Amino acid sequence: MYTPRAFVETDLAELDRLIAQDAFVTLVTVADGVPVVSHLPVLYARDGDRIVFEGHWAKPNPQARHGGPALLIVHGPHAYVSPGWYADKEEAARVPTWNYAVAHLHGALAITDDTAELASIVDRLSRVNEARVGNDWRFEHDRDDHLRQLRGIIGFRFDVERVELKFKLSQNHPVANVAGAAAALQRLGGENNTLVSELMLERLTRRKQDVGAT
Repeated sequence: MYTPRAFVETDLAELDRLIAQDAFVTLVTVADGVPVVSHLPVLYARDGDRIVFEGHWAKPNPQARHGGPALLIVHGPHAYVSPGWYADKEEAARVPTWNYAVAHLHGALAITDDTAELASIVDRLSRVNEARVGNDWRFEHDRDDHLRQLRGIIGFRFDVERVELKFKLSQNHPVANVAGAAAALQRLGGENNTLVSELMLERLTRRKQDVGAT
């Protein structure tokens, strides 16, 4: 992923944050030189630098046969930024851009059709997501009809070997430009605009603190 130095993020707590906001990822593998892509809900666990994702495909999905190297993309908030929001828009001849946060995770897939492992993945996924919507559906391990449903899926574990975090949030702009764009996004409202604005303001605060400490 092309990541200018100003936009590199190294704090893995920011990856935690992206997943907490949206645990629906893009998983990319390659077969016979052709990219294969799936969009999937996942379970996420991190212990220090050790990061693991779990999930499952429908069995007919060709990617369900792709053990080995893979790329998993975590999509964060994103928003259009108008040059009209910058304090120096005229003298610097500013142009439109897009601010965003994203993670590219490189690692290896391990595939499973073990009934107990599949049941565990489905059970935990349902518990997490049912709680988010205030409902209480559960996978019942002693129900034959629930167990039969597992025949239609293939599970995976993705062990992360390398993390790329890119937070493009106008860090390469003067303070007044960042403040102006963040305020405009707040006024526009909407989840993505608001989240991007918050991320911009957090980094702006750190930047001012760093300047004050020197």
